[in-house]
Amino acid sequence: MKIYTRTGDDGSTGLIGGKRLPKSDPRLETYGTLDELNAAIALAASLLPANASQLLQPLHQIQSDLFTLGSHLACIDPKFSEKLPAFSQDPIARLEEQIDSADSILPPLRQFILPGGVPAAAHLHLARTICRRAERLLCALGASGPIHPLALPYLNRLSDWLFTQARLVNHLCGVPDIPWKP
Repeated sequence: MKIYTRTGDDGSTGLIGGKRLPKSDPRLETYGTLDELNAAIALAASLLPANASQLLQPLHQIQSDLFTLGSHLACIDPKFSEKLPAFSQDPIARLEEQIDSADSILPPLRQFILPGGVPAAAHLHLARTICRRAERLLCALGASGPIHPLALPYLNRLSDWLFTQARLVNHLCGVPDIPWKP
């Protein structure tokens, strides 16, 4: 199978089910941003220090979640969406459990902190900002038509998860939070 099809040379792309949209369509911008987020998470995972390797599997699970969510955004035909992998409340509950677990060992937040620290943590902060952008784009897309009902809660929780895990990586590496000093 060739990687190129030439079907997008006219500035359009195909959705699951065959419908074509301009590459500038907000739906494509939204799931393209999920793809960017997935790549940012891959970069953060590649930089995890050995003492934070327990985050590798959760990061891979999130990458899989993002692929599933992206498939739902790439499908607007109900007869095809039934065949997609299910996206349930389970990933949201998993993120919440992992946030609570990390929070139980982190020093309490008493002020705003700056993104940074070890490279993996800094990249998790960058992934968080991409996640927030994806969330904003999804809100706009949802204002113009239906979206998966769990997509927004998932991205909202994921950005919190990325923030918490960035702090956790720094904590495991002995790097304190960087307080914001206005």
